[in-house]
Amino acid sequence: MAQHDIVSPLPGTFYRRSSPDAAPYVEVGTSVDNGAVIGLVEVMKQFSDVETSVAGRITEILIDDGEPVDAGQVVMRLEA
Repeated sequence: MAQHDIVSPLPGTFYRRSSPDAAPYVEVGTSVDNGAVIGLVEVMKQFSDVETSVAGRITEILIDDGEPVDAGQVVMRLEA
């Protein structure tokens, strides 16, 4: 199986959940489809989805909820 990086499309703050009281979109071991939302990046109160580009299983989460990210920074890895 191949390892794929999921990267942030924008610089900003990465969120693993849709709201503070919601469950995270994914955890390590979660199976996802191509185009699945795995998090959000907030820039100046604008939220953008972070999506997968392939189907697979999440193997690593590299950025915690509420941490800053740069454009192109790897936030998660999945095995396809």
